Amino acid sequence: MLQRAIFFITTCLLFSMATSSATQAAPPSRYYYEIRIYHLQNQEQEQKLDDYLQHAFIPALHRHHISLVGVFKPVEQQDSGRDVYVLIPYSSWNVKMQLPELLDKDAAYQRDGQAYINRPYSDPVFTRMETILLEAFPKMPVLQKPALKAPMAERVYELRSYESPTEALNVNKVKMFNDGDEVGIFKRLNFNAVFYAEVLSGSHMPNLMYMTTFENRADREAHWKAFSSDPQWTKLSAMDQYQHNVSKAEITFLRPADYSDL
Repeated sequence: MLQRAIFFITTCLLFSMATSSATQAAPPSRYYYEIRIYHLQNQEQEQKLDDYLQHAFIPALHRHHISLVGVFKPVEQQDSGRDVYVLIPYSSWNVKMQLPELLDKDAAYQRDGQAYINRPYSDPVFTRMETILLEAFPKMPVLQKPALKAPMAERVYELRSYESPTEALNVNKVKMFNDGDEVGIFKRLNFNAVFYAEVLSGSHMPNLMYMTTFENRADREAHWKAFSSDPQWTKLSAMDQYQHNVSKAEITFLRPADYSDL
């Protein structure tokens, strides 16, 4: 009887250790991202949107355990209009889907954001709002805060969108980043990436997007020079299996708002 008890306890301990080891070895879940692009007409709208984001929206996200929310503006705003980019990271799809209900029940958010939430039709805060939904790459499954030392006003955040001519070639380009380890090249060269992700819903599909960051413009130029001559990249980009998988690359240079988490 005693031997059976010892055997049972030993078996349970071994199973527990194996389960714990498997849990520790399991890769982290892949984040989902939402990029909101607010298209504005003038500086007055920009100030009103800044007030809402800084004092109502982002504090509410923090209360609901959504951290590292990025707010960015193009380095060169157009005279004919202004844009504001908001990057929201979700640890799971459920978190994203539950957010509207959480905000609806958040009394502090409703109070602090009432000037935006209850805006009259005759005085809108934005012209239009564009939303892009993305899923993080397996090679970089969670968002990373860049390790930069320069003042926010000097930093350069580079948001890239790679469009593909077909859905299959988009899958191929995503594979190039992951299986081909293009992500690893960027990491080795210290591009301070915030995220890499495949677009699930947006206006330029099929495409992928990623964001790298630099201390300033000169730092950006030096990093891309090193990347273009890197032997691993030269070899990867020449592989037959990864040819013709990008039909258009769109680059947007951004700077973080003073109140941005990133």
